[in-house]
Amino acid sequence: MLIHPTAIVDPKAELDSDVEIGPFCIVGPDVQIGAGTVLKSHVVVNGHTTIGQNNEIYQFASVGEVNQDKKYKGEPTRLIIGDRNVIRENSTIHRGTVQDQGVTQIGHGNLFMASTHVGHDCMVGDNNILANYAALAGHVTVGDSVILGGYTGIHQFCQVNSYSMCGMGSMVTKDVPRYVMVSGDPAKAHGMNFEGMRRRGTPAEVIKALRSAYKMVYIKGMPLEQALSEIEASDMYRIQEVADFVLSIRQSNRGIVR
Repeated sequence: MLIHPTAIVDPKAELDSDVEIGPFCIVGPDVQIGAGTVLKSHVVVNGHTTIGQNNEIYQFASVGEVNQDKKYKGEPTRLIIGDRNVIRENSTIHRGTVQDQGVTQIGHGNLFMASTHVGHDCMVGDNNILANYAALAGHVTVGDSVILGGYTGIHQFCQVNSYSMCGMGSMVTKDVPRYVMVSGDPAKAHGMNFEGMRRRGTPAEVIKALRSAYKMVYIKGMPLEQALSEIEASDMYRIQEVADFVLSIRQSNRGIVR
């Protein structure tokens, strides 16, 4: 274990022997940090916070601090971070509230660029990219392999479903369905992330079916329920990706970006 002499690490913190703590970092008493994780310098990790393996946390990041919910009364809520995440300079990730599940949770392999924010009770999946100044309000759910462009803002309680993309400066106040690209203030849909699908090796017939499903929901002008019902009654619904797209809309509580 490498702990710089200027770092302040509470003796009650549980650190793996392979953890590296850089200069002027502060680690609180209820923190657990897994093997291979590096705190570069001037990082504050506080609260009931569990950090997995092989994470990199850069200078002036604040991880596991008290949330910004005025209802918070000091309850022992948590932050859980998985493995292989990169958290860049000035980023903030807050722990949960008892008004929700009491936990903010981050998955694996995410990149949080400089000055990003993850609010209380957020659930972030795997392999997402949050570009500079992207911010999640409280209770936001982000799926897997999502890209949030710089200065994107996600309203509280919204869901940003897997493989979707939000362009730079998007203000998202409703749910983003799976695979859909949105941008603008307020955000509007602008197609699906077909290029990302091609890069992941998605078969051409799947892309063709998703293109048809997107047109039915977004372009043909029919009521949403009618569009979904027609997709579900069609042959394209047998394709798992199309069924996942429909399900992401069916599960929306706030309505979808259109």
